[in-house]
Amino acid sequence: MLTVTFDNQTLHPLDQGLKQKIEDYIGKTLETEGIDCEIRPFEISYSWVTPEEIHTLNATYRDVDRTTDVLSFPMLSYPQDTKQLTTPSRIPVLLGDIVINPEQAQKQGETYETGFVREVCYLTVHSVLHLLGYDHMEAADKSAMREREKAIM
Repeated sequence: MLTVTFDNQTLHPLDQGLKQKIEDYIGKTLETEGIDCEIRPFEISYSWVTPEEIHTLNATYRDVDRTTDVLSFPMLSYPQDTKQLTTPSRIPVLLGDIVINPEQAQKQGETYETGFVREVCYLTVHSVLHLLGYDHMEAADKSAMREREKAIM
């Protein structure tokens, strides 16, 4: 079972269709990475924030003084916690928090001519991969993460 808690939706209200797409992409990302939500429950917090709020979060937690499109706050440490993801249990695992700037997602959807919904789904996949331990600070890691994103999308 996968539980996604949607917070701060007043900024850019989510209709049921978009919520379902987000949940589907989260589920697909977990499944593609070998995580079975049937053997163990998982939880993710999913929030919309303003450009100013994400700028503050980016500066506070990453020392990057600018607005961004998405931030991920994993609750597990990899690879030590990998076993938690695959061991059957009824105890839920909190994977972490996804924080999205819908204004930036809208701009990027227009720039890339993919649209808002597709951009939000891509940012969701990107963020879930971060929650699972992927990173893109080094060229090889970035390449591996992009490959996973493309496969999931």
